Amino acid sequence: MNRVAVIGAGASGYFAAIHAAAQGCVVTILEKTSKSLSKVKVSGGGRCNVTHAAFENRLLVKNYPRGEKFLKVSFEKFSVKNTIDWFESRGVKLKIEQDGRMFPVSDDSESIIKALEKEASKLHVIIKYQFSVASIEKNEGCFKIKSSQNEELHFDQIIVCTGGSPKLQGFDFLSKLGHKINPPIPSLFTFNTPHDPIKSLMGISVPDAFVKLEGTKLSYQGPLLITHWGISGPAVLKLSAFGARWLADTSYKAKAHIRWVSNWTEESLHTDLNSFKSKHPKKKISSNPLFGLPSRLWEHFVEKSEISIEEIWINISKKQLNRLIQNLFCYIVTIDGKTTFKEEFVTAGGVSLDEVNPNTLESKLVSGLYFAGEVLDIDGITGGFNFQAAWTTGYIAGTYISNKG
Repeated sequence: MNRVAVIGAGASGYFAAIHAAAQGCVVTILEKTSKSLSKVKVSGGGRCNVTHAAFENRLLVKNYPRGEKFLKVSFEKFSVKNTIDWFESRGVKLKIEQDGRMFPVSDDSESIIKALEKEASKLHVIIKYQFSVASIEKNEGCFKIKSSQNEELHFDQIIVCTGGSPKLQGFDFLSKLGHKINPPIPSLFTFNTPHDPIKSLMGISVPDAFVKLEGTKLSYQGPLLITHWGISGPAVLKLSAFGARWLADTSYKAKAHIRWVSNWTEESLHTDLNSFKSKHPKKKISSNPLFGLPSRLWEHFVEKSEISIEEIWINISKKQLNRLIQNLFCYIVTIDGKTTFKEEFVTAGGVSLDEVNPNTLESKLVSGLYFAGEVLDIDGITGGFNFQAAWTTGYIAGTYISNKG
């Protein structure tokens, strides 16, 4: 009988355990805390953003700043469609929201948790809580796992699903087995702009901005939100993921350029503003916001362009008009720090993908050792992509380990 340890009771851990047990393995999940599926519970504000309606794998992989090539192979084995089918066949129907995110119809993460727990229970998966792995050794084809309390367990094969760790030490037990660890850094965070007056406009959002990091080709477009600490929203969070390494190297000190409507050109702005000026020469500039921009945001641009609150369009100088265009088309904010949401914490970094087989998720260095989920150097942007990677890698590791065993 093949004895399998799954280290970590998160999404990938449960999925790996279920698929290994389904084919006859005796599976024990080792979880260092007293709870399981914690991230599943809080994801999407407690609704659980299960996956994303990206049904073409070639488009799906574009949402992973790290791991795109690796996942091209893995998604052929377990795709978004497979995820939907798996949950729906267990009574959990999913729905697609306007932005492509997928949630259970119940809008309750408990639906997902119960489906996973019920399946694990049916397959007699054992869960051992408060077992923090201190070391793994392999002798004569058998793995010895020691806990930080010096408890010792023996298994034939192991799937590591410990998730991301904010510190490199969290991967020590894998480094000692010879695996290269790419240092963990935060991904998915907001840009703090403590010295920019724009933060006084907290709560204002625009639906489709374009944000670029100065001195790079890194950019993203989408909804942008102004907060009391700086700028946030999907455009910023997704840009932070693609720029995670670069931003870490700058110690989170950089400049971001914002185009407040993504499809603007400087020419089109110039034409539109001059057209409005000729049609409404006596209208006050500050009290007539254009382009559907929130009035407080428009007033901020007018003030920053050194246009008085009483100024009418006919009196605007060429210099003032150019400044207004600049603030609309390329508003520059100085980033100084970041804010990471702990419940949605995602790391870039982890086990180097060069040392893992994407077809099986088995280590190329240690036979019988497998990986799934965020412990690998794989991370996705917001929108259900990290969970999809968890289901896919968990499925492959669990299925292949049981076939091999």
